[in-house]
Amino acid sequence: AAAPGVKVADDPKAKLYPMPLTASTKYAVEVGRVRNNIVFGDHGLDLFVCGDQLLRGAALNAVLIAEAIAQPIGKPFAPAL
Repeated sequence: AAAPGVKVADDPKAKLYPMPLTASTKYAVEVGRVRNNIVFGDHGLDLFVCGDQLLRGAALNAVLIAEAIAQPIGKPFAPAL
């Protein structure tokens, strides 16, 4: 499933993983190495996440939340990143 602001970077054969070098200067965060977590059974995941915390920090997240709240009910929120 697609999620706004998230880019899947998971191709072990090509040695493609979420890394600071590739996530820097981008608003989207990279996610990869997604696996089931045996401790939490069907309700748990293990994953790597990497993002540029100076670019996409608390301030940008607060703006995105405010924009989502301002959307009319029932209209899907898709931030312009």
